[in-house]
Order: sequence, then C-alpha cells, then structure tokens
Amino acid sequence: MNEFLLLFRRDYKTKESQPSPEQLQAHLSRWRDWFRSLESQDKLARPLQPWDASGRVLKHDKSVTDGPYAEIKESIGGFIVIKATDYEEAVEIAKGAPVFELGGTVEIRMAMK
Repeated sequence: MNEFLLLFRRDYKTKESQPSPEQLQAHLSRWRDWFRSLESQDKLARPLQPWDASGRVLKHDKSVTDGPYAEIKESIGGFIVIKATDYEEAVEIAKGAPVFELGGTVEIRMAMK
C-alpha cells in the first residue's frame, strides 16, 4: 500500500464562489462524512489535523509575507494523506472529495519510498 497526498485547492477570490453560511455548514458536513468514510475503510494514512488559516511565505530573497497569500488566485484549502495501491485508486478516492462542489481541484502526489 502506498501513501498519497491529496492537496485541495479552490479559487477563493470571487464573491460568486463564496457559499452562504448555510451552504458552508452543509458543505462542511459532507467533508466530515467523507473523512469518516475514509477512516472506516482504513484509507487515511494519518489522522486529520486542523491548520492555522493564516501562514507565512518565505520568498527567494528571504523576505517573509503573511498569508493567506493574497497575491495568488487559487489557495490551498487543506490536505490529507491517504493509503491506496496506485494512482488509479488514489484518483478514485479523490473523486469523492467535496471540494469539487465549489469548483475546486485535487492535486495527487505519491510519497516516494
């Protein structure tokens, strides 16, 4: 079994892409359900972990800027590490991610051994 990083990205810049508070609660519920499903199938390689919504960016000139990265169009919404046999299985697992409901994408990377 291999480990894969699923990196969730979404365009947070446009007002039209922002869900209402009710839509957001329903959306978050679907994420929780999906995570529980992955846990029950023993597909999560590590426990879920909350992350700080801000952050820092260290640039090539060693200057530091605050996140959440206002200069980029698409931002990282989060990530998980899953267990899958190969890329095909990892893609099938990723297809269940609720991020697609809001126009997001999932980047999939296999851990090197």
